Amino acid sequence: MSGDTAAAVQAGGDAQQAVGRNRIQVSSSKKPLFFYVNLAKRYMQHHDDDVELSALGLAISTAVTVAEILKNNGLAVEKKVRTSTVEIKDEISTRSIQKAKLEIVLGKTNKFDELMAANDGDGTAGDGVGKNDKFDELMAANDVDGTAGGGNKQRFVIDFPTIFISSLLDRSS
Repeated sequence: MSGDTAAAVQAGGDAQQAVGRNRIQVSSSKKPLFFYVNLAKRYMQHHDDDVELSALGLAISTAVTVAEILKNNGLAVEKKVRTSTVEIKDEISTRSIQKAKLEIVLGKTNKFDELMAANDGDGTAGDGVGKNDKFDELMAANDVDGTAGGGNKQRFVIDFPTIFISSLLDRSS
């Protein structure tokens, strides 16, 4: 098994395939958005080459969002964008369907290694998982364990992506 194929199997098998060197095939339904963000970071970190995000149809918006997150965090720069249509044979009706295809080639920025090292140093290991001060503040403010206020447990919903993204924005300012 080649290195790219091993990475594809390890990273999720069906959800993305490493067809070419550092190509990520984005799906809109099989994996969450940050799976692709973290996979692209890992590819750029371990290979000096560019990473290519490839998407068909409804997955195009996911690929664009992944690229924008990487660009806005200063990790990647857009090198090339290609659009096309591909014919896919419908298995049920045996007719061809045309789907939009988008390929985005991203390269590392000059600050990529520095930013990734800074992420590793704050307990997130570059994947957004780890200690989140904003999350801890919300947990304390909302009395999750129900000990304050006479033992009445409060019910609330934490929107984790919003917390995570706002913590990223706090770091950049």
